[in-house]
Amino acid sequence: MVAFDVFRIESGRIAEHWDNLIPLRDAPNLAGRTQIDGSIEVTDLNETEANKALVIDLLERMFIGGEQLDITQFINPARYLQHNPDAGDGLDGLQALMQANAAAGMKMRYDEIGIVVAEGNFVLTGASGALGEQPTAFYDLWRLEDGLIVEHWDIIAPIQTENLPEGYPGKF
Repeated sequence: MVAFDVFRIESGRIAEHWDNLIPLRDAPNLAGRTQIDGSIEVTDLNETEANKALVIDLLERMFIGGEQLDITQFINPARYLQHNPDAGDGLDGLQALMQANAAAGMKMRYDEIGIVVAEGNFVLTGASGALGEQPTAFYDLWRLEDGLIVEHWDIIAPIQTENLPEGYPGKF
């Protein structure tokens, strides 16, 4: 399994935990990348808040608000590396995946950003929404350089809606 786990620590103990998991694919994606390779060096600590703000702006405006954006104001079109198992690199790879999902009735919609964790050039977001009609949890890890997204990993997994306690919202 591939997972993103986030823990909030209070007084030296785990106070809250969030995660999202999907199976590890055997084969690389169209760009030859896997779900778990890529750059891991944390840099640009002084850019943490700016990088976090850029990613939140992208998600709120495009994925939640449905706004048509000049995506090159957020993503570097010449350097965008994709680790989604179904996508290729660059804006063409992202667009092809979005179009294929929409054609299959699996349009992606974010409803709420529930968590954002950032350090330097990395920003992790957790959001709830839907893929098609299926309630879905979206965890995205974004790597930025020079104020633009250059690399992306994600875990997109269904949210269980059966057998939940009464009144449980099923989201963040």
